[in-house]
Amino acid sequence: MARKRRNIAFSLSFLDIMACGFGAVTLLFLILRHNTSEIIIPDQKLSNEAELLEQDIREAEQLKTEILNSLENIKKELVITQGMSKRIITELEEKEKSIQEDPKNLDKLRLQVKKLEEETANIEEVEFGDKVREFVGDGNRQYLTGLTLGGERVLILIDGSASMLADTVVNAVRRRNMADDLKVASPKWQWTLRTMEWLLAQLPPSSRFQVYTFSETANVVLSDSDREWLDAADSLSIERVVEAAKAYIPSGGTSLVSGISIVSEFEMRPDNIFILTDGLPTMSKSKPRNYMVSGGQRKQYFSEAISQLLPGIPVNTILFPMEGDPEAAALFWQLALDTNGAFIAPSKDWP
Repeated sequence: MARKRRNIAFSLSFLDIMACGFGAVTLLFLILRHNTSEIIIPDQKLSNEAELLEQDIREAEQLKTEILNSLENIKKELVITQGMSKRIITELEEKEKSIQEDPKNLDKLRLQVKKLEEETANIEEVEFGDKVREFVGDGNRQYLTGLTLGGERVLILIDGSASMLADTVVNAVRRRNMADDLKVASPKWQWTLRTMEWLLAQLPPSSRFQVYTFSETANVVLSDSDREWLDAADSLSIERVVEAAKAYIPSGGTSLVSGISIVSEFEMRPDNIFILTDGLPTMSKSKPRNYMVSGGQRKQYFSEAISQLLPGIPVNTILFPMEGDPEAAALFWQLALDTNGAFIAPSKDWP
């Protein structure tokens, strides 16, 4: 049996309550919505970057100010320089005009030039009057002291080993494998040849001389004059020696004892010896067994060579640069002291 539907009646009081409730909720929503505030927490990294950027901007502005000041100074200097340039040009034009207008000025200048040429010729005559050969170098290089260039018989021993091709071991090995014309053109070897020419140019006309190269063996530079003394007054002999030395090709090791042993083979021994080398010897009369030679072995080879010297003969050493041989200068210097000779380590612009 069907049930009867109940009629639900909404009274006025219930509607008022509902309306008040909705109003309160809406009011609360509006209040909370308008009073909310978002709290922003700053990022420390961004703050640091901002400070760095501001610092860069300040430095850039300071640098800009300095550049502008420098530019202003440059502009002032440019104006001053332009003014000086115009003044100098004007003075030169006036002088040129005065010289062209007055021929006496030209004659005066010609007389001054002629006088200077005569004075220069007189100086050259005095400077080279007692020399057998003139040597022209870069400027005035006659500044060596303590080097005795006299003597009745002067022996010049030139190191002709492969080390004379360069200042370093690596470059010496590299040049050793080059063509012969490149070896001869090596700056260090050309420097050695110029030094030999300078020595020959300083010999007194009354003296006699001879030139040998030594590497693994000793050989006379002028092939048809072995163990003979050449006349220093004979310019042809000197030129032949110079040309023969220029044709020599450095190679092999350094046997100083082979060079010094030549001294005792002369019938009339030398009374002045010059050694042109770049360090201690690397071998005795025979090649060492090991490819590498220690510093102690080189000192031993040096002592063996010096023991072959005859007493009373000054030994002068001109030592060219070479890396890896720190004791060479001290030992050759001591040799000069013991024999009353001289020791020189020349600069690259000499002679």
